[in-house]
Parts: sequence; C-alpha cells; structure tokens
Amino acid sequence: MKVLHITPHLGGGVGKAHAAIQGATDPTVERAYYLLEEPRDRRYADLIEQAGGRLHHAGQGVSLAELIEDADIVQIEWWNHPRLYHLLATTALPPMRSLFWAHVSGLFAPYIPTGLVAAAGRFLFTSPCSLQAPEIEALSDTVRARLGVVGSSFGFEYGRTADEMPAGGASSAVAYLGTVDFVKMHPAFFDIIDAVDNADIRVSVWGGFDAEGEPARRARSMRHPERVRLEGQTADPRAALQAAGIFVYPLREDHYGTAENALIEAMSLGLVPVVLANPAERAIVTDGVNGVVAADPDDMAGRLGRLLAEPEERVRLSAAARTTARDRYQPRRSAGLLEEHYRALVGEPKMRIDFAGVLGSKPVDWFLSMQQRDRESGGGRMFAAGGALSKGSIDHFLATFPDDPALLALSAR
Repeated sequence: MKVLHITPHLGGGVGKAHAAIQGATDPTVERAYYLLEEPRDRRYADLIEQAGGRLHHAGQGVSLAELIEDADIVQIEWWNHPRLYHLLATTALPPMRSLFWAHVSGLFAPYIPTGLVAAAGRFLFTSPCSLQAPEIEALSDTVRARLGVVGSSFGFEYGRTADEMPAGGASSAVAYLGTVDFVKMHPAFFDIIDAVDNADIRVSVWGGFDAEGEPARRARSMRHPERVRLEGQTADPRAALQAAGIFVYPLREDHYGTAENALIEAMSLGLVPVVLANPAERAIVTDGVNGVVAADPDDMAGRLGRLLAEPEERVRLSAAARTTARDRYQPRRSAGLLEEHYRALVGEPKMRIDFAGVLGSKPVDWFLSMQQRDRESGGGRMFAAGGALSKGSIDHFLATFPDDPALLALSAR
C-alpha cells in the first residue's frame, strides 16, 4: 500500500510524530512525503528517511499530480498553514482517496472548516476532545462514521537500571516545558507559583523566551521570584525533565493544542501532571488517577501545595502516569490505527474534491475560515500574536502573501 503524505513541513510535533510512526510502520506500507517547504531543521526528516520514508519537496520540481496518481492513499497533515490552503485551493489535483490528520484541536481558533471534514474520505483528529466541537457534533451520521482519533504524541522509553530510571514522583522538584508565551501558557502561571503554600517550591521553566517579553517581566515581578527559573530552550527535553517529580502545565482555556507532546513525555518519565480542566488535557489526565486536574488557577495553587506535602501520593500518581503513557501513547499503536483506516479507505474509489469550493479561493477566505466562530462573536483572538509568525496568524499569512490587498486591509483594522 502506497501512502503519500502532504505536509507543510516536518518540523516540531508533526515531524516528531512521523519520525516515530515511520519507524513503527508495517513493511507492507510504503510512505512518501511531499513537503511544501524545504526542511530547515532536518532532524526528523533524516530519521524518516533512515526508516524508509521517501521525501520530496515542492522546490525540487517533482510532479505532485504524479505522486497522487501513484498513491493508494493521500494523507494530508492538516493545520492552519497558509501554504497548505494555497496548494489545495489553487492547484488542479487529480482524484484521490483522501485522509486528513488534524494537528489542531478545532475547539478554538484556528477552527477546522466543517466542509473540509465532510469532503474528506476520512478525517482523523489527534485527540478525542475534538469530537466535542459543536460543528463536529452537528455533522450527519454518515460523515461522523468517517471520523476517527489517532494520537500523535508519544512518551520516552527508558532503561531498567537504577541510573536510567527517572526520579518520577519521588522528587519534589517541579518543571514546566513548552511554550513560554501567553498565547498558550496561562497568563496566571506565575501567580499560581507565587500562591503555593510551600516556601521551598522551585520551578524550572523550559522553553525559548524573550527576555523583555511579558512572561519574563511577570517572572521578575513575582512576590517570590526565587521560586521560578527561566531555563530557556533545551535540545534535550528528556534530560530537562528527568530530575523533576511534578510537571506543572497550566494552559489558557482557549489554547489550540491537542496532542500535548510535553505532557505525555513528562508522564512517561513518571512526572505527576498538574493541569487545568481544559478539554485536551482532560483527555489525557484523569484527576486523582494519573495526575491532578485543577478547576482554576487558585485551585491549582492549592493542590500543587498539597501534592508537594504528600510524597506517597506523588509516588502513586507517578506510577499511574507512567502506565498511561506506556499503554496509550506508543508509535506502534498509532501506526496500527492509521493502517486500519487505510485498509478501510483503499476499497473506495478515488474522488476529486473541490477544495476551492470548501475553503474559498483567496487568502482572506482561508484566513477567515479558521476564525469564523471568533468573527461571529466579535473578534476574539482573531489576530492572536505569540510571535510574528505564530501558526496561522495574520502575520503568518502576510509573510506568505505580502501583497494581498484584502489581507493588508484586514490587518490594518
């Protein structure tokens, strides 16, 4: 079976997921990847090639139409990337058996166009929380029968000697690893740490940050600034997490994440997750079973303090967190689920999809299609920042289509 993946790139979480899945793929499945951007960081691209995947990118002049015609399944890695919209809406693509794998939740902006979900041969999400979106719940039974969930985040594996085993819940050290920006991190992050009733709490915050940005300023203005250390970006997240026992992970309630790589990696090392009751996190962490799910920032501060004072509870939750990661978040499991969808889809005829009719024909249509619910409610986070080229932001679209008059007019509002 030949599967062609169309993806904007193979960086970040998408590249990491496919490097793992390629290594766990059944030998009867041949995977090729068509990248819309030439790889800048080849780390995951190289791993995919070493595991047998074939890589092409748009700049090589390879015929995408021929690759599609040769493929049994065309898997489109979906998120709100302007180049992906452009390819689908402006290119005369041949008929295909299409499978979309969404790497955003769709619960908040960026939304997933429901017309795209209905038009796809199969549409897969990376978390069951996406099935709770009102637009998805309102789809017909026929369309919902073509939906599925395949996880894209996987835990670390570790050895069995004493030196190789992570500290897990035995340690009272606290860590955060992820986006150090309030576009995803909860704006009360530093207030939570300040409010914990334990003078000995120390939190290592891993992730790139702007020394003059808002999170760094908030850290400096804490009542107890000694409690937080901004460590910066790490090339070795496993080593960054290895000595900690608690993973504090408060995200804003309308964040766009879904699979939450850092959370699952931390759990695989036995760190006890402490999260807020957002849909994506609740799909991974069960309160009192394999971690702590707090109702709000005040509740998180109180429960984090109690967890620090209860080493036996930390050890119990640590073991359950590690078991969850081991049993539910493995590349071979996701590879197997994908292959089940391939086998079901390969018996169906190839279909031509009118992507322009589904997504719109112009960049402003594509941008607004993923902001629709926010637009109807008066704007919301339509132009959310988080860095000039934050995923699918107005700045990202303008960087791709710098002379588009409708986008320029929209950004000037």
